[in-house]
Amino acid sequence: MSETILSNPKSARVKRVAALSRKKERQEHGRFLVEGPQAVRELLSYRPELVDAVYATMGTEPWQHEVDRLASEQGATLERVTEPVLAAMCETVNPQGVVAVARCWETTLAEALEGARLVAILQEIRDPGNAGTVLRAADAAGADAVIFAGASIDPFHPKVVRSTTGSLFHLPVAIAGSLAEAVDAARAAGLTVFAADVRGADLLEARAEGALARPVAWVFGNEARGLGEDERSLTDRSLRLPIFGAAESLNLATAASVLLYETAFSQRAAE
Repeated sequence: MSETILSNPKSARVKRVAALSRKKERQEHGRFLVEGPQAVRELLSYRPELVDAVYATMGTEPWQHEVDRLASEQGATLERVTEPVLAAMCETVNPQGVVAVARCWETTLAEALEGARLVAILQEIRDPGNAGTVLRAADAAGADAVIFAGASIDPFHPKVVRSTTGSLFHLPVAIAGSLAEAVDAARAAGLTVFAADVRGADLLEARAEGALARPVAWVFGNEARGLGEDERSLTDRSLRLPIFGAAESLNLATAASVLLYETAFSQRAAE
């Protein structure tokens, strides 16, 4: 750990870190921001080889001792910064005391899907909070991979990274140029591809048939318009989550969480 404290929020170094909140800068430098103690802990624990540097304020919070320990054990560069410097580096209005710069990585579709039984495919998901929450739900449900397809948001966007609360570092995440590419790769890996769609067949009927117990890739569409006819036609089957109450619908992240867990339950019951 460096004994010097970065104290100038207008320094070139601080500006370089802050610039990673923009996609153009992330692509140019192959780096992204990881903000907050939970995400930084998971980065250091699960993907320490990606860490360029960790910047943390001085303090006595329990997480600070843990971050110090993990950085030391992993041989990661840890530097102390003042609160104004951290605020200048972070995208959030109220940063939580620590930010890391990590290297972006590429996982091919074949690598992400090898041996997979449960996969989430995000098709043109634009909201970073939704994308991050679906990725987090996929991780919690024991999914094997998440694929960002088409014009979906960059998985290394700071708000996506924050929303995953560290799940980004737990499972393979791949990018597909189109939904067709993602679906073809999923089928090649032996997965049945379901579209999550309000116009589809009843999920409960599919579950009773045992369809969810097989290796499955779920396609989740854009928040505003869902999946178009051409997109649905690429999949093997469209399924809808039944609504038993008076709610018009569920939002994307909630519906995705339920569908992923329903599939996980069916697959584990069949083992």
